[in-house]
Amino acid sequence: MGIFFGTDGIRGKVNNELTFDLAYKCGNALGSSLDKPSIVIGQDTRITGNMLCTAFSGGAMCAGANIIDIGVCPTAGIAYLTKVLGADFGVVISASHNTAEYNGIKIFDENGFKLGDTRENALERRFVHTFTISSARIGTYKQNFKLTKLYENHLLSCCTTSLAGLKIVIDASNGASYKIAPKIFSRLGATVIKTSCKNDGKNINNRCGSLHPENLINSVLKNNANFGFAFDGDSDRIIACDENGNLIDGDIIIFMLAKYLKNNQNLTKNTVVGTRHTNMGIEHELNRLGIKLERTDIGDKYVLEKIENDNLNLGGEKSGHIILRDFTTTGDGILTAIKLSEMVVSLKKPLSFLSKVTLYPQCNIDCVVSDKMRVINSEKLSEVINNEEKTLGKDSRIMVRVSGTENKIRIMVEAKQEDKSTISANKIASIVKIIDNKEV
Repeated sequence: MGIFFGTDGIRGKVNNELTFDLAYKCGNALGSSLDKPSIVIGQDTRITGNMLCTAFSGGAMCAGANIIDIGVCPTAGIAYLTKVLGADFGVVISASHNTAEYNGIKIFDENGFKLGDTRENALERRFVHTFTISSARIGTYKQNFKLTKLYENHLLSCCTTSLAGLKIVIDASNGASYKIAPKIFSRLGATVIKTSCKNDGKNINNRCGSLHPENLINSVLKNNANFGFAFDGDSDRIIACDENGNLIDGDIIIFMLAKYLKNNQNLTKNTVVGTRHTNMGIEHELNRLGIKLERTDIGDKYVLEKIENDNLNLGGEKSGHIILRDFTTTGDGILTAIKLSEMVVSLKKPLSFLSKVTLYPQCNIDCVVSDKMRVINSEKLSEVINNEEKTLGKDSRIMVRVSGTENKIRIMVEAKQEDKSTISANKIASIVKIIDNKEV
C-alpha cells in the first residue's frame, strides 16, 4: 500500500481524506501517464459521485485525456467496458461497502485488471505535479449512459439456462446494481423481489446489502423465495441466503462453485484461490474432494494476481469478492449470483443442500483505532498474539491486520471450539484498545 492507495484504490471520507483536489490530482496523474489516453469512468449512487467524477475528469482532461462517462454502473461493468471499448484505463468512483459519507477511486488497466501495487506507487509519485498542456490538446469529455447495455448483454450471455420458476430476492444495497441486477434476473425468467433497490444518493449501504443482510433474510422468508442475493455499493461483493434464511458467505460460495466446476471438469488444475482469511473447514472439505486451496494476502487484487500467475479460473474472499476468471477480470456479484442460480437449476437441488459444509468457528472483531500503524507494530501486541497461538495450539489460526480502507484493526481467530476462538479474539481486542489509548 502507498500513501493514498490502499488495498482497493483510494478511499476516505469526502471533503476530509478524499477531497476535490485529491481527485483532480489523481486524474491529472493518470491522464499524464500516457499520451492522450482514453478513460472510461463510472460511479455508484453516492451523492458525492458527481463531484468527484467531475474533479477526476477535469484533472485528466487537463493532462490530455479523453473521458467517456457512463454514469452509474457496477465496478465489474467498468472493468468489462474498459476492455471492450479499447480504452486505456477504467475508473470507478465508489467506496464499495462503506456508507455514504465515504467515497473512493478504483483504477483498471486496458485489460480490465486493477492496477497492481507497482503501477499505483508510480502513479502516486506523479501526484506532486500538475500536468497541463496547450489548449489545443486538452482532452474531451463525453457522456454515454447507454453503454451499460453492453455489460448487461455480457451478463445475459454468461447464463446457459432459463431461471423461469425461481423466485429470487435482490438486495442492491441502494447502490450501483439497483437497476441492472433486478433487470437481469427478470430477463432470465426469474420472479424478482426487490429490496434496497433505490437511488437517492444517501442510503447506500445503510443497514442493507452484503454487510447488513437482515432485510434479505426477512424478505426471502416472507416471500417464500428460493433464495436471495445481497450486493454491496459497487456490486463487486455478494452474500447469498438460502430458502431457510441461512446466510452463505464468500467462503461457502467458493466451495460450492469449486465443487460444481470440478464435477463438470471445468475447474482448472483442480485448484481454487482463497486468502489467509478463508476458513480452514473449507480447505479441509476441498482437499477431501481432491481440490487444492491456494492462499494469498487479503484483497481481491491479490487473489486475481495468483489466478493469473498460475493460470487458474476461480478464486475469492470470505467477504464475497468472487472471481470467475472465465467470464470476468474482477469480482462481480451479479455474475456470481447468475452462476449460483444456474447451479440450482442444473442440479435440481435447493441452495441449502448445495451449501452444506462444516466450518471452523471464527470470531471476527473490528477495532476502531486512532493510529492503526502504531498499534499493529506494537511489540506488546505481537507478544499477546504469540501467547494466544501457543494456547490455542494446532487446528487454529490467528490473524491480526490493519484495514486497507479504514482506521481499524481487524482480528480473526479460528479454532475447532467456538468458545476458545471468542475468548482469544476478545483478549487480543482488549490489548489493541489499551495500546491505542496509551504508548505501550
